[in-house]
Amino acid sequence: MSDTQAPGWVVPMMRAGYSARAVVYLIVGGLALSAAFSGGQAEGQSGALEQLRAMPFGIFLLWIVGIGLWMYAVWRFFCAGMDLEDRGHDGEGTIARIGQVVTGAIHFALGLSAIRMALGGSGGSGGDAQAEHWTSRLMSLPFGVWLVGAVGLIVIGAGLFYIHKGWKEKFRKYMRATPRMEKLTPLAKAGLISFGGVLALVGLFVLFAAINHDPEQAGGFGEAFATIRSQPYGQVLLGIVALGMVCYAVYNMLEAAYRVVPRAAGDDVMTMAQKAKAKAKAEGAL
Repeated sequence: MSDTQAPGWVVPMMRAGYSARAVVYLIVGGLALSAAFSGGQAEGQSGALEQLRAMPFGIFLLWIVGIGLWMYAVWRFFCAGMDLEDRGHDGEGTIARIGQVVTGAIHFALGLSAIRMALGGSGGSGGDAQAEHWTSRLMSLPFGVWLVGAVGLIVIGAGLFYIHKGWKEKFRKYMRATPRMEKLTPLAKAGLISFGGVLALVGLFVLFAAINHDPEQAGGFGEAFATIRSQPYGQVLLGIVALGMVCYAVYNMLEAAYRVVPRAAGDDVMTMAQKAKAKAKAEGAL
């Protein structure tokens, strides 16, 4: 383990970032749930920001969320660069830290969209259009099709990682042990699995775009929701996924409140995983 200690400002920045994410995915889930009942179009993150702008004090809220998303991005960059979560430098740790950089970059771009909307702009095209735009640009590069295929596989891998993290409750390693956190663990678990499933579907779109040399097949969360809605019993499936997105918003709220940064936590802070290990050890000693 490195002796690198987290700067004092990292933790409050992290909490602000997770709070901003919670707002975005709460709106994403709400819009998807509304679409499941009404048969309308579900929206991704960009659509959620547009809805936020339409709310009372929407411009002010966009500023808050946009800055919060930038804070999340900075947190992920520092987390990867300084290894604040003790991921290590082996293969698995390196992949995890690369993932932190990628998620940081994505949320920096999302925060930029929010700020542009707050300043009166459009914030760029919607999530699905952006996916097509960047896929087309990548394909225009040398070996572009292979690059797009690699991106698709990475996104699929990230989705599977979230599913695994939720199913195996890997988040317990970084969550403070509290009675409330224990009670809300099923919601966190459901949220991570649902988010991972949608993310993996987005990755499949990108992969199919590469295989078929067609950037129009790429899509974001909105396209993923539309695909789910078009399946047999799609209205029910979309409703379930939408509730999962709301659960993912709750998970981000829990991250904002209870996440522990190993390089910043004191010795008196016990995570859920540490508590479970201590309990198992005590029971084994009886």
